Amino acid sequence: MAERNPRLHALAKAATVHLLPAEGDNPPMWGSGFFVAPGWVLTAAHVLRPHLAADQGVVFRVRGEVVDAEAHLERWLITDPRRRPVPPEEDLALVRLAGDADAYEHECVWLADRAVRHSGALQVYGYRPEPPQNPRQAVRWDVAAEINGHDDTYGLIFKPDVAFPHGVSGGPLLDPATGAVVGLTKSRRTQQDGGMAVAISALRRFGDLYRTVMAAHDRWHGEEPVSGGGDNWVDLQTGAAPGGEDWGPADRREALGLLAALPPPPDAPTVEFLAVRARSGHRWAGETPELVNWRDGHGLLYEGAQPLDSLAFLRYLRYVEEYLRSRGGDPASLGNWIKKRLRRDPRRAMHDFVRDVRLPEALLLPCPEDASQRIVIPYPGPGEGPTTAVLLDPVIGSKPTRFFWQIWLDCGDGVNEPELYAADSSIQGHLPGELVQALRTPLGTLFRAKDREGHPVPLEVALPAEYFDTAVHRWRFDDIAELDDAGHVGARRRVVLRSLARRGEPDKLWADRWQAMTAERRFSGWRTPERGVSQSARRYQEAACDRVPVMCRPAGSGPGRAAMKLALESGHGVALWHIDGHATRVCPESCDTLHAKAQELLGTLGSVAELPDRLRHIRQEISERRADRRWAEPLALLYDDPRRPLPAEETEPVDAPL
Repeated sequence: MAERNPRLHALAKAATVHLLPAEGDNPPMWGSGFFVAPGWVLTAAHVLRPHLAADQGVVFRVRGEVVDAEAHLERWLITDPRRRPVPPEEDLALVRLAGDADAYEHECVWLADRAVRHSGALQVYGYRPEPPQNPRQAVRWDVAAEINGHDDTYGLIFKPDVAFPHGVSGGPLLDPATGAVVGLTKSRRTQQDGGMAVAISALRRFGDLYRTVMAAHDRWHGEEPVSGGGDNWVDLQTGAAPGGEDWGPADRREALGLLAALPPPPDAPTVEFLAVRARSGHRWAGETPELVNWRDGHGLLYEGAQPLDSLAFLRYLRYVEEYLRSRGGDPASLGNWIKKRLRRDPRRAMHDFVRDVRLPEALLLPCPEDASQRIVIPYPGPGEGPTTAVLLDPVIGSKPTRFFWQIWLDCGDGVNEPELYAADSSIQGHLPGELVQALRTPLGTLFRAKDREGHPVPLEVALPAEYFDTAVHRWRFDDIAELDDAGHVGARRRVVLRSLARRGEPDKLWADRWQAMTAERRFSGWRTPERGVSQSARRYQEAACDRVPVMCRPAGSGPGRAAMKLALESGHGVALWHIDGHATRVCPESCDTLHAKAQELLGTLGSVAELPDRLRHIRQEISERRADRRWAEPLALLYDDPRRPLPAEETEPVDAPL
C-alpha cells in the first residue's frame, strides 16, 4: 500500500466536511462531504434523501475545519426518491453554500481529469458521530483502504478489511499515488467490514452543472491556491519536473485553467473527435466515457495513469483553439500559452505537429453559399450516420399492457451491426406512463455522447401497430407534455415510429416500394381510408410510390387500424396519422384542414429522407408558440427504412411473471 503523504493528508482533511440540520442545539450529523470548488460540496445523495425527499428546498448546514455555513441542495442524481437502495450511478448530490462563494475561504480537493475507476490503495476521509450511541458530536475520521473490485459502471468495492463507521458516507477517497480524489464513500457492509464507493467520474452525469462546477474547480486550482501550511494540491502531485517532453502536474493545472475560461464544447462527439486527432488517430483503451467539457478531452490523453507526450496535449489544445476561432471566438490566452509552452520543448523539428493543426472537414462550418442545403437534415440511410432505436415489446398476458424496452445504437458507419446499448432489467415491464421515467437515464446518456452540434441523433421507437398512437413525440425526460412545451423530444430531434413486426430481414414488397420511393423527388398525400371507397390490399399495393398515406384518425383502433394494417402488409414504409383523431367513420370539417396542411408539408420535400426533419421543424415552431402550426401537434410519422432493419426478434417469448 502506498505511503501516505502527510501534506496531502492535511489538505484532504481540510476539504472534508459534514452535513447536519440548520436548527437545533448541537443536532446529530447526517453524513460527510467535501469541497470540490469554491462554495460547492459533493456528497452522497442517500445522505440527504431521508431529510430532503419531501422538500428538496430544506436549508441545512455544512461544517468543517474553517467553514460553518447554511447550504441547500443544488441537484442530486436520484431519479426516484422511493427507490432503495440508491444505485451507485445516482448516489451523488451537489450542495451549494448560501451567499457568495468568494466570501468563504476553504480548501478544495483536486479531481482527476481521467474517467477511470480506481483500483488499489487509497485514503478515505469523513466524519463520524461521537459517541455512536448519542451522535451529537462529529469527529474527524480517516483510514487507509484498498479498492479490489468494481460494480457496474461507477461502483467501487472496498477490500473487506476496514470497518466503516456510520457518518462517513459522502467523504472523499484520495489516491496517494496521483494526489487526486477518485471517488466518495457510498455504504458500509452490514455486520461485516468493507463497503462500496462511487467513482468520481459519475460526477459527469450532472451535465451542464458538472461543467459549471468543474470550471470553478479548475479556475481555483489554476490560481495556485495555497493552504495555511504553504502547500497546494498540484505542487504535491508526483510527475515530471518543468520541462519540454513530459506533461507534468503544473502543465495540467495551467491547461485546465485555460480551458475552464473558454466557451464549452457543443457536444461530446466534437470533444472525442479532437482528442482522437490529438492522438494521431490512436484511440484509448476501453469504452469512451461521458465527455461534457474540454477538460474531459484532456483526460483522454493518457496511457493508463501516464500522460502522453506533451506534444499530444499541446496538439489537443491547438485543436480546441482552432475550433473556437472557427466559431468566432477569441481564445487568445490559450493560443499564447501554447506558444510559450512549445518554446520549452527542445524538439524543434517536431513543433509543426502542433503548429500545423487544421480542423478536420467534419468540423468545418459550411460556406454561406451552401445554406440552402442546410435547411433540413436528411434522415440517415445505411452508412450515413447514427440512429437510436427503442424497441418496446408488450409483455404477453399483461393487463393492463406493460412493455419491456431495449435501446439499440446503430453507429451509422455502414460496417458494424447495431449493438444493444441498454435493456430493461425490470421483472414485470413498464406501463406506458412509466416508460419516460425508465428511459430517461439511458437515453440521456446516449444522446449526450452521440449528439453533434446541430445534428442530434434521430430517435426511432418500434412498437406493434396497435400501439402506434403512443405519443412518443411528446416525451420529455422529466414528464410528458404537449408540443407547446419546449422540453419535449419531438422539437429537439427527429422522432419516428417503426413497426416492431418488421424485425429482421425485410420482405420484397417493403424493400421494392422503399427503393422506388427513394428515387422520387415530388410527393403527395393519400387520404386513407378513402371516402366511399372500400379498402383492399390491392389498392395499397398498386398505390403510386410518391403517395404517402395520411390518416386523420388514430392508427391503433377502428378504421385507422385497418388502414395501417393494410399499408404495412403492402410494403408502405412512410405514413402520417392523427393520434388524437376522430373515432367516427364520418370525417368532421377539421379533417379537410389536416389533409390540406399535410399536402403542403409533403409538397416541400425534395426526397423522402427530408420528411422527419421537416416535421421536426414544425414541432419546434409549435413549441415556439406558432399558432399556425398547431394542426401538426398530434401528427405521428412512420418512417421504416428496410435498408436498416430492426434486430431480429428473440426466439424466446416474453411472458408476464406469475
